Amino acid sequence: MDSLSLREGAVRVVRTLQECGFQALFAGGCVRDHLLGILPQDYDIATDADCGTVMDIFPNAREVGAHFGVVIVQVDGHDYEVARFRRDLGCSDGRRPDQVVFSDSREDALRRDFTVNGMFMDPIEDRIIDYVGGQEDLRSGRVRTIGHPEQRFREDRLRMIRAIRFGSRYGWRLDAEMFRVIRRFSGSIDEISAERVRDELLKVLTEGGAPLGVRWLIDSGLMASILPEVVRMQGLQQPRNFHPEGDVLTHTLIML
Repeated sequence: MDSLSLREGAVRVVRTLQECGFQALFAGGCVRDHLLGILPQDYDIATDADCGTVMDIFPNAREVGAHFGVVIVQVDGHDYEVARFRRDLGCSDGRRPDQVVFSDSREDALRRDFTVNGMFMDPIEDRIIDYVGGQEDLRSGRVRTIGHPEQRFREDRLRMIRAIRFGSRYGWRLDAEMFRVIRRFSGSIDEISAERVRDELLKVLTEGGAPLGVRWLIDSGLMASILPEVVRMQGLQQPRNFHPEGDVLTHTLIML
């Protein structure tokens, strides 16, 4: 995928929405990656335009989540998710909001998971919009939830693994209060489907920093629910003449 043409298409979507009188911004991970000097592999766009209006402006757009105000716009063969600013109300299943209320950019930022993922960017004005302290946490290398971690994890238990993934991938530290809440909530990861846990675990193992990620998964208590056999590697000794490095877990982390 040509990352530069991908960005050009995203800028065209934003520019078109702004020229039609709407607010439109890059949102989430693409802003984080831009600030880290990494070319994003996808671009999400947040706007105050409703689904019907976006589909009128972009005739090739397709609706994928009317309840959440989300449409997919295609430009030069690239798909861009365009979502309306919203606020989430309740989350009884620990995954999806019970209700959404369409709102503004500030409230949309406050519903997101981590500060480093809660920023917006206006690519036309080359301006960062940061309501949550994401830039400061990027500079200091810290993973921290937006608002209280207990609320964020009640909304989606998978965020506990995501916090560890971001920390291990970039070599960032985990906010101490957030990690305490992860330890307290770790057993509830069983409420998440095995498929979603698998996908997040594969990212921990393949995106970089896997040894640290596995270590944190064990120390947080999450690994006991996800792959308890990995926890049992601790203290499992090997013949010293073949494995002077230590137990099976140490060997595995070295291999990772």
